[in-house]
Amino acid sequence: MRAVDLIQKKKEGNPLTRDEIAFLIQGFTQNTIPDYQMSAFLMACCFRQPNFEETLLITREMLGSGKTVDLSHIPGMKIDKHSTGGVGDKTSLVITPLVASSGIVVPMVSGRSLGHTGGTLDKLESIPGFNVNLSLDEFKKLLAKSGMAMMGQTADLVPADKKMYALRDVTATIACIPLIAASIMSKKLAEGADGIVLDVKFGSGAFMKTIKEARELSAWLIKIAKAFHKKIIVLLTDMNQPLGNKVGNSLEVEEAIEVLQGGGPLDLKELSLELAAHMIFLGRGASSVKEALFKAKGLLENGTALEKFKEMVKQQGGDARIVENFAYLPKAKRQQPFQAQEEGTVLEAHAGQIGKAAAILGCGRFHMGDQVDPAAGFVLHKKVGSHVQKNEALLTIYYNDEKNIALVEKELYQAYRIGSRRGTGRPLIMEILGDI
Repeated sequence: MRAVDLIQKKKEGNPLTRDEIAFLIQGFTQNTIPDYQMSAFLMACCFRQPNFEETLLITREMLGSGKTVDLSHIPGMKIDKHSTGGVGDKTSLVITPLVASSGIVVPMVSGRSLGHTGGTLDKLESIPGFNVNLSLDEFKKLLAKSGMAMMGQTADLVPADKKMYALRDVTATIACIPLIAASIMSKKLAEGADGIVLDVKFGSGAFMKTIKEARELSAWLIKIAKAFHKKIIVLLTDMNQPLGNKVGNSLEVEEAIEVLQGGGPLDLKELSLELAAHMIFLGRGASSVKEALFKAKGLLENGTALEKFKEMVKQQGGDARIVENFAYLPKAKRQQPFQAQEEGTVLEAHAGQIGKAAAILGCGRFHMGDQVDPAAGFVLHKKVGSHVQKNEALLTIYYNDEKNIALVEKELYQAYRIGSRRGTGRPLIMEILGDI
């Protein structure tokens, strides 16, 4: 076989066979097929989308490109959660200890920030000493010991996906639903979980801009999970404005702790509890989602989940004093308000542009090698539907380096829309699909 012939075949809209897909993915992983040919193949997939059988084959090949985690020796159900990415989304930091404290094992393999979306690993690394670079053996030992662990993707865990995703990011080939589905599921299947709860986001701050696209992606994810005999629940959630009130790595750790302490913003608390409840239900920790939600609320209110969070921070080398005192987290040297230019109602707080402004400020990265400032970020004071006076602060900017402040403010001016009519809210959770 020749890669050029397979690129041509896909460009013409013809499906590839098992052997052809194996040749491409194995060859790229082993460096016998160069980046430029895989880039051409990925672009062909964007214009001539793979069918379900091809997508399943791509998933299997990526899954088989490295090691998989066998958690069968650990008692109990293993349930993982994944989000398709958004702005201010720190639910994993709340959910992992919350669900683990219910008796469900939570193997959490997370990613880093890229573009306007935040990354769980960057948030965790803003905790002094916290180690996300676990080996698979260390990961399994922690899961057996405490029922939870949070780590990054290792070099030998689905290496084909890691290499292909890096290429997709720089070749404008991210937005292909079959490729997104294969990428997500290959990683989730490799983690050894019995079931998966997925938070598929849509809106200005998500990869899926419309609920129609989110439904389509969810259908692919559910079909792949079923093909591998895995339980799955998908929540379709709104990401047209940031989740919670804090954006930025150490700031989001603070807000996650605030929720675990029983406070925090209502939207973040609501989504965290709903995701946790569906994980508990899928893990057979309750006979219904309603019962699981009651259980999750109890673990949050009585402080059990907070203690479990402290346990997780300690077991991965982090400074657990952050739970009692946020002063032990990185702090920005400077802060300034971003003020409303007119009086009225906040009609839009564009999550994508706020996320981009945060990345420019130093919260995220536009290329994988970019450095992140753990202390930088925003604290939002007004969200959609809020009334604001002229010159009142919409948010506060926290920063160390002022060189990009003008560019950050330019993005923020474009992100907010203020008008005279009443703001219309929408449900945070729009639909729930899968094994419910």
